Amino acid sequence: MSTAAVKQSPLTGWIAGLVLAILFVLSLFTGVDELPFGRVLSDGRGIELVLVSRLPRTLAAILAGASLAIAGLIMQTLARNRYVEPSTAGTAQSAELGILLVTLLWPAANLLTKGLIASAAALIGTSLFLATAHRLPPTQPFLVPLFGLVYGGVIGAAVTFVAWQADLLQYLSIWTNGDFSGVLRGRYELLWLGALMVVFAWFIADRLTIMTLGRDASIGLGIDYRRMLQLGLVIVSVISALSVVIVGVIPFVGLVVPNIVSRLMGDNLRGTLPAVAASGAVLVLGCDILGRLIRHPYEVPVGTVMGCVGGLIFLWLLFRRPSDV
Repeated sequence: MSTAAVKQSPLTGWIAGLVLAILFVLSLFTGVDELPFGRVLSDGRGIELVLVSRLPRTLAAILAGASLAIAGLIMQTLARNRYVEPSTAGTAQSAELGILLVTLLWPAANLLTKGLIASAAALIGTSLFLATAHRLPPTQPFLVPLFGLVYGGVIGAAVTFVAWQADLLQYLSIWTNGDFSGVLRGRYELLWLGALMVVFAWFIADRLTIMTLGRDASIGLGIDYRRMLQLGLVIVSVISALSVVIVGVIPFVGLVVPNIVSRLMGDNLRGTLPAVAASGAVLVLGCDILGRLIRHPYEVPVGTVMGCVGGLIFLWLLFRRPSDV
């Protein structure tokens, strides 16, 4: 990591934190029902609106954005490829398959049960992806994301077919496009488990960084490569599954955020994790606020906004040299 990158790292984190604080306040006062600041302090209904709807929605966007960005960073570390993330590697689609199966076989299952089964399905799907990705020639890095797109597309097609046969296509649309409009107090708290996964990732960040050197080099440096691979898969699977269960699929977060932060701060995971989490939260919360304002008083789902914004950012990353970022 260059000296310039080390000097930029504190500034990057502080800027992301400051923007996140501004968006946090703005999110609390953005919605269909106008909520002046004075009303929150004097009107009981205003306080109830904030505590029941606005605050849970804001926290859900922050937790989902931060955890998905970290999941993307870990996925890129495990695959040793900059162009993969859970939604383009079959992880999110496998989680959808798990939710669909539990809906068909156990309709009365609660959110926690759906989250556990979706996590197990995501773990299996991601393991198969990585097992195949590691066999692809390392000299052609674009083969990995291309295979991920095909792999995820096949699983997604299977999910759509099963949902069509069971007359659950409309139900399936809830998971395929991220949306925070239905988030209320009591229906987002499982996302805090994703935050715990982020904390756990920080504790093993040094060993994950060493894994970017490859299997042989990691084992030579005393890393239990297989165990760390399993831990990384669990973190990615749990985060992705919980996000799909609670808010649906939000694309590009785990792809563009780690790439931007790594260009500014380098590849030391312990040093970049806070900035990646804060930047992911900023991106998702900003897109959610934008979705509320584009067609006010109607809403555009955050998955749709993020698809447009994230796609533009990704194209900018592809055509922009790292030295110019």
